[in-house]
Formats: sequence, structure tokens, C-alpha cells
Amino acid sequence: MKRTLSILLLCLSPLLILADDVRKPAMQIEDNTFFDPTRKEDQAEKYQFGMEYRLEIGYAQNQQRARDISYPDMYLHGARLGATFTFKLPMHFSLQTGLLYTILYGSNYQHWRSTTAPEVQEEYIHHRVLEHNLTIPVRAFYTIPLWKDLNLFFYGGPQLHIGLAENDYMELHLSEGIKTWLQAQGIPTEPYDRFANELVRANIQLGVGGGLEWQRYRLQAGYDFGLNNLIRTKQTADQHLSEWGWYVSFSYRF
Repeated sequence: MKRTLSILLLCLSPLLILADDVRKPAMQIEDNTFFDPTRKEDQAEKYQFGMEYRLEIGYAQNQQRARDISYPDMYLHGARLGATFTFKLPMHFSLQTGLLYTILYGSNYQHWRSTTAPEVQEEYIHHRVLEHNLTIPVRAFYTIPLWKDLNLFFYGGPQLHIGLAENDYMELHLSEGIKTWLQAQGIPTEPYDRFANELVRANIQLGVGGGLEWQRYRLQAGYDFGLNNLIRTKQTADQHLSEWGWYVSFSYRF
């Protein structure tokens, strides 16, 4: 009897081993590299040809830099908003353009030496400037993936400011003698739009910047250098005015 049972168990042992293997997870018998820390999975390249659309809003500060007393240096503060279009390229590069509207406000005091008390500059013009313009950027972007959906990016390239209006709501605190002299020099003494006949509307700038991108959101900042003279008709040989600026903004990708 014992001999018969031994022979029966010996015949059934291959079936028992096979049944035990079937009950094991497929991972244990087919993929022994699952827990291998050196294993790397290939990720699909995200930066291929494509198009992205974003809405952007932020804070902007421009500086008007002058070499002539008729245009005193002035800081303008305001907001920018608009839409941008990004053409995605391979190798983490992209090109961006769009259209943004900017409204800026600035205030400054332009002092003149008094004719009644030459040693004291007590006469002045209070300039209050409200500027409206459109911006068309052309930027080249490079993106560096940091962690999961978090990316770091940098950009550089030109942009074009198109001046819509730059209204100078000036207030005069001048004697008649100084006012007459300024008018004889061709310096405005009444509120006016500087773009009407004095300033060039096209302001060409070259900028650099960067920021962080997480999923659909971007936080970015940049600085733009004014390249051309904005004075339309020079009254003096060295008369020059340029407008530089920086901004910080938030954008959302659809």
C-alpha cells in the first residue's frame, strides 16, 4: 500500500508544481526587473510640433530716458493683458508671438529757474502722463524640465510697441516770463498727446526673461531695452528719448 501511494505522489508532482506556478503573479515569473532600481522607462518627448494659446495679465513698469530737458525722465506704472500664441518645436524650443495691451501712468515735476529769484528753482510743470500702447512680441523660448509638470524656461527676442496715445495732462506753476520763454523754445505748455506730432509711435525693443511653468500656468518676468529714438523732429542735435521697461505676469494655457 505504501509503495502504491509513493508511486501515485511521484506521478502527480509535476501537476502540483505547474498548478503552483499558475497561482503566482505574472510579475514573478515573467518580469524579474520590476524592482530593479536601475531600470529606466522611456518617456515620450513632449516638445514636438504643435500650437499653444495663452491668456496673460500682469504688472508693467516703463522708464522714459531722455537727454533733453523738454522730456524729463519718467517712470510709468500700469498693467498689461492680452493673448499669446506659442509654436512648439522639437528639442524643447518654441516661438511665441501675440498681442498685448498696456496702460501706464506716470508723474513727474520739471523745474525751471525763476526769473524773479534766479537762485531758487521754484517754478515747475507737473506732468501727469497716461500712455496706451499695443505690444507684438517675437520671442524664442527654451524649456528645461525640472520635476514632473514643473519646468523652467528662458526667452529672448524683439518686440514692437505701437503707441496709441500718450496724453500729458500738465499743470503749470510758472510765471508769465518763463511761460513765454518756453513757448518761444517750442516746449509745450498745454495738455496734449505726445504721439500726435512729437513722438514716434513705433518703439522697437529687445528683451530677455524667464520663469516657471507648472501644468497650464506660467509665472514669468522680463526686461526690454529700447533701441530707437522716439523723438520725431529734433529741436536740438542731441535730443533723444527711449523707453525701456520690465514686467511680471501670469498666464494660463487653454
